Amino acid sequence: MHPFLAPDFHIRWSTLVPEAVEPDIRHALDLAKQNIEAISAQDHSAATYESTFLAFEKASEQLNDGWGRLNHLDSVSDNPAQREALGKMLPAVTDFYSSLALNDRLWAVIKAVGDSAEIKTLSPVQQRFVEETLADFRNSGADLPAAQKERIAAIEAELSKITKEYSEHVLDSTNAWELVITDEAKLDGLPDSAKAGAAANARAKGHENAWRFTLQFPSMFPIMQHLHDEGIRHQVWEASSKIGASGEFDNTALVWRILELRHEKATILGHSHFADLILLRRMAKNGGSALGFIENLHARIQPAFHAEFKQLAQFKAAKSGQPVGPLEPWEVAYWAENQRKENYDFDEEALRPYFPVDGVMAGMFEIASRLFGITLRELKTVFSNTPSLTPNSQLVETWHPECKFYKIHDSKTSAHLGSFYADWHPRESKRGGAWMNSLHTGALGEPHLGLIIGNMSPPVDGKPALLTHREVETIFHEFGHLLHGLLSEVAVKSLSGTNVPWDFVELPSQIMENFCWDRQSLDLFARHFETDEPIPEDLFAKMIAAKNYLSASGFMRQLAFAKLDLELHMRLSDFLGKDLDTVDREVLADYLAPLKTPSPSMMRRFSHLFSSPTGYAAGYYSYKWAEVLDADAFTRFQNEGVLNSETGAAFREHILSKGNSVPPDELYRRFMGRDPDQEPLLIRAGLAGAGAA
Repeated sequence: MHPFLAPDFHIRWSTLVPEAVEPDIRHALDLAKQNIEAISAQDHSAATYESTFLAFEKASEQLNDGWGRLNHLDSVSDNPAQREALGKMLPAVTDFYSSLALNDRLWAVIKAVGDSAEIKTLSPVQQRFVEETLADFRNSGADLPAAQKERIAAIEAELSKITKEYSEHVLDSTNAWELVITDEAKLDGLPDSAKAGAAANARAKGHENAWRFTLQFPSMFPIMQHLHDEGIRHQVWEASSKIGASGEFDNTALVWRILELRHEKATILGHSHFADLILLRRMAKNGGSALGFIENLHARIQPAFHAEFKQLAQFKAAKSGQPVGPLEPWEVAYWAENQRKENYDFDEEALRPYFPVDGVMAGMFEIASRLFGITLRELKTVFSNTPSLTPNSQLVETWHPECKFYKIHDSKTSAHLGSFYADWHPRESKRGGAWMNSLHTGALGEPHLGLIIGNMSPPVDGKPALLTHREVETIFHEFGHLLHGLLSEVAVKSLSGTNVPWDFVELPSQIMENFCWDRQSLDLFARHFETDEPIPEDLFAKMIAAKNYLSASGFMRQLAFAKLDLELHMRLSDFLGKDLDTVDREVLADYLAPLKTPSPSMMRRFSHLFSSPTGYAAGYYSYKWAEVLDADAFTRFQNEGVLNSETGAAFREHILSKGNSVPPDELYRRFMGRDPDQEPLLIRAGLAGAGAA
């Protein structure tokens, strides 16, 4: 028995115990190596597309599944024994994957078939698979001399090790801090929902008549936004800015080492820097193009950005009786929220009762059903701490009691398209943020299996989990990724679903966020958890009026992350040996708000960039790149009807179902009939016409 490798579609999570990690992963490695050897040993003249390219795609399927399940558990159910088991197997697994493109015999037979006449007889999708596979090999160093191949493999091994260490530092330093308050008077200004959550958190830790706060976002952010006590806000800001930045959890040295290794890898592969290597097959094509994209947007919104902060400083001065001057970083969210309430008579907390998480999910499903021709239903689940369930159980196992499970069917054919898990609330064993992932990619006609994860406001005192509007957007965002995975209809698995260039992958996720702002779609899910009433018209009007409040500041924050990411990966030699915080401020001199106290660099806790060998490294710009695509593409929905099923069907056909079987710019043109236009994003953000062209 090898539970991590079991073929069950409904994964038996209770059997995936740390003791099974080493025997299961070693077995999967052995199988994968045997399969690779069988491909490599072929006579080149007798080898075919099926015996090489397709065989290569299937060669490590069991390892992919088992390793994927283990790494998923590492993200949502961390524990010492499991962490140790994963760490023990990480070098061997990394070595296997990095060795594939560096295997001379394997590359020789793959290349021979790739150059053969047979390839021209294949379907367009199969030919794209051949092209992408050959490019993967070459971009990973298949044509390098032996010594350089060995160095690439060593770099990959070290990157896997230290990026995992980086990620653990972020999680552990987040969990190492708490704030327990016993004087309720100190909580003045904090919303009742945040107080109730903090009280429940305190009770769970054995503190009676107290309120416990952590650095998890749903716990921390209400303090920064609402609490009148500036001293506590300062304390929380200081703690959050030290995540991954102090003592045994300090990631500073790891950041520089990761950057050095990436740069070395890029230069060995013939590129000036890591950004050019990573973007070679993305829509931006190279680092210079991506940086130009960011700097163009920066120039257009910079005047509005500075005007917003000047206005906020004036507002604080008027209300506090103090002279106008730069704000402290722990004052920004607080005074911004106060100004929003005054200018728009709008308190985001007023929306919470209309967003119970189950109602949000149900309404989101209704929108997806109308648009994309699918039906969704929840299945009964069970959680077990011991491997006691039989494979034939009528209940679907989950990895945590709060986790739910759903099925998606095609409305017309009733075909089972896919299933997915949803796990929405924070806990100490779970990393922060929100994400979607695939657990199993079905062959054409077979169902896919995926998951969506978040760290949203939890249920408190018997009430359902009531979400902020921002959290609702996050759920829609991850669901968009999920639809991209589960509605895929591509014959080749490695071209399926979200396996697309990363500056295209955010289009399906970000376009779904638009439905969180439209009255017609909102009425399908924004219902008061007690009365079932929709959002009152006056509250909706305030919400829309405040939509672009401090829009340039939010826009600039994303541009700053992208700018720093690209600069560090493009001009590393200019920065080596310098203080990380100094580099941060130098690079972002025109991107940062003029705050009184500079914030430590985000790079020490920026898991998007540093918690895996590549991740979003040199690719964080893709969020804004895809925002251009989604704002532009959503104009078609606006013109034809936000819930128009024909428009939705076209989006499913041209975007959601095609994966990477067609170049992304061509897919976009098929849906929109033209190339993307940048202007709709600026219009949506209320920034059209701002700044230089």
